[in-house]
Amino acid sequence: MALPKIKTTSYELELPSTGGKIKYRPWLIKEQKVLLMAQESDDEKEIERAFANIVSECTFGEVDPYTNPMFDLEYIFLKIRSKSVGEKITLSMLCPDDEETKAEVGIDLADVNIQMKEDHTNVIQITDKISMHMRYPTLSDSQGLNANGQIVQVFDMITKCVAEIHDGDTIHKSVDITKKELEEFIGDMGQEDFEKLSGFFDTMPKLQHVVKVKNPKTKVESEMTLEGLQSFFE
Repeated sequence: MALPKIKTTSYELELPSTGGKIKYRPWLIKEQKVLLMAQESDDEKEIERAFANIVSECTFGEVDPYTNPMFDLEYIFLKIRSKSVGEKITLSMLCPDDEETKAEVGIDLADVNIQMKEDHTNVIQITDKISMHMRYPTLSDSQGLNANGQIVQVFDMITKCVAEIHDGDTIHKSVDITKKELEEFIGDMGQEDFEKLSGFFDTMPKLQHVVKVKNPKTKVESEMTLEGLQSFFE
């Protein structure tokens, strides 16, 4: 006689990038096991695959982890994690007032959201006629970046995230532009225009949460900003 199937509870969330609603479920023990094994191996590719698999499986295939913006994936993963092992976490954080004492800070993951700066735009005006339309980085875009220096990483990420280049009424789509052409186009920019492009990544939506940290020794209370998925794990 076959063993009974265990049903899992599903929940609903709103995708930060589109506002559309999707269903998700907690991860299963077999999925968590794969993730833990990947983390223990310290193999970045294995960790990435386990992370991507959990996002895909726990959203019932609605979210493609390699095409959705990274901030969507981080938000989804945090929600999955909160329903899997608990919404309350405690982090040991270094107090900024003396930079040597650690304090425990309790965080409710239900309060953590994607934050976007008011001045953010994905359209970068280069000249009166020329503008660049950017898309948000995905998990695929991050592959291979760690081997390069920081400046090269920024340049590579910019070339990967160009969606269109507008020249008056003419629109050049990224699929029609060769990598060499794009690198030459960006390489011919002045510092001011390059900084505008870098600003797109600095101001784009991010998983952020402000916490208050009270130093147990000095009694000084400070505010600290947690940014990125990794900030919520020790």
